[in-house]
Amino acid sequence: MFVRASRNASRRFPSILQKPFTTRQFSIKDYKEASTAAQQLKTSFELPCPTEVQADGTRAFQLTKIVATIGPTSEQLEPLKKVVDAGMKIMRLNFSHATTEEVELRLANLAKAQDTVSHDGHVARTQDVRATLLDTRGPEIRCGKLKGDLSGHETISLVKGETITLQTASKYEDEGSTETDLFINYSKLNECMSPGMKVLLDDGAVILTVTEVATGENGPVTCSIDNSGELRSRAGVNLPMAETDLPAMSEKDKKDIKYGLEIDVDYLAASFIQSAEGVREIRTYMEQCAAELGWEKDRPLPLIISKIESASALIHFDEILEESDGIMVARGDLGVEIPIQQVTNAQKEMVAACNAVGKPVIVATQMLESMAKNPRPTRAEVSDVTNAVYDGADAVMTSGETAKGKYPSETIKMMNDIILAAESYVSSGSLGSLYVQHGGTRSLYSGEKKMTTAVAKASVTASLVHDASAILILSEDGGFAPIVSAFRPNCPIVAFCSTGKAARQLNLRRGIFPVIGLTDVSPEEKGTVAMEEAKAMGFVSTGDSIIMLDISEKYGGASFTTATVS
Repeated sequence: MFVRASRNASRRFPSILQKPFTTRQFSIKDYKEASTAAQQLKTSFELPCPTEVQADGTRAFQLTKIVATIGPTSEQLEPLKKVVDAGMKIMRLNFSHATTEEVELRLANLAKAQDTVSHDGHVARTQDVRATLLDTRGPEIRCGKLKGDLSGHETISLVKGETITLQTASKYEDEGSTETDLFINYSKLNECMSPGMKVLLDDGAVILTVTEVATGENGPVTCSIDNSGELRSRAGVNLPMAETDLPAMSEKDKKDIKYGLEIDVDYLAASFIQSAEGVREIRTYMEQCAAELGWEKDRPLPLIISKIESASALIHFDEILEESDGIMVARGDLGVEIPIQQVTNAQKEMVAACNAVGKPVIVATQMLESMAKNPRPTRAEVSDVTNAVYDGADAVMTSGETAKGKYPSETIKMMNDIILAAESYVSSGSLGSLYVQHGGTRSLYSGEKKMTTAVAKASVTASLVHDASAILILSEDGGFAPIVSAFRPNCPIVAFCSTGKAARQLNLRRGIFPVIGLTDVSPEEKGTVAMEEAKAMGFVSTGDSIIMLDISEKYGGASFTTATVS
């Protein structure tokens, strides 16, 4: 069955999803309508800045997190340690390329590169808080192998104006593809295509226009070639604006996901998600795998980060967001699926929507791409990272820059510096009315979360009034911290957790700095000890104001107090 558009499809991304590969002139009326819609999302909170570097050595903390893809040039201990020290919070494992042996090497070296506290106290000596994210390959539509291509490196020439037929019958897979008949590994291609639609081969290197669609099983799709180009075996195929019924997981994905549970990854980035049902299928499959592995029912599963990389995913975005634990704005494939000039607009809408419901969002793809070869980024790349911070992203991500580039640690250091500058600028109020802060008030302030949300909101307000250097949260699992993060305080949220798993699954959230410890401290002493540990770890210094949130039965739920560090 094909997925259908959600009720909100016409409301969200209206101009972005208007027509594939067309442009639209925006009028003054459009601008005013967009401005009015943006104003309706305003809250009283501004995007915060990091703490200033003090003379006493207090550290500066970037609140927007960095996800770094680790690969051949960064997987060994020495370069990985440099990447960690430069500011990486989450290590991305790209299962489109990585082997089991490579993954195990990267995990082992990450464990060796973890932070170690330099003082004796009530926190764990080794802070195992660098999280891991498994990125699946996802279901893919591809061309078949070319006829006579024994080496795998041969190509065929497609000429502008000529006709090519897309075939899905198995005989064309066996015989091999030619300049006139190209095998596509999606048997229902003719059911989702119609004349006038586009087919993109090899990330858009060659574009086809559908001219005729045959009905029936394995009906061929006839196309005209829009531009000349070379095509290799098994090149990727994109179908902009087509709604397919591809499974949420390929067989490879299922194998990789189960392996991910075995190695205890913290996040699962699900590729090519098209509907909420796909997210549910993945969650159900993980539950089955956990049962097969003998996990306790209350053991946390990896959090699902749905990658939005198709027009279909944009159409169903609201339902996908509701079902997911977070969102990745995957601009690579998205820029092929929708007009490239609309990608930034889609990014801003998605980040705003995630902010509004308090779910983490990652902005990804080519953020500092030129640093794969050069020691400094382009000015446009700096603007890209800066604007992701302005938008309210919880995290920004590197791909090839750190996986196979020449300057992996320098890339993370540069990204960290850009984040700090952007956060400081926004917090200063320099953006004025140009900046719209979405916060998490609209959807969090209801139902069962009404009381805890009210406490979280009040604590953030207090942190602004008292110019607090940090908000300390005392809880076993850190579960209250995401609600506080949704209100975007000016300062780090230091969340004390009892386990490494709880800490790592908080690490994607903007502004949250999880700390493992305080499990041996009595409830009466926790506040005082937490303040001492935060001071020893560089989060605060003598004379600073802090907000202390206590999540315990002692207070019948949650409460907060203000204090001054002694």
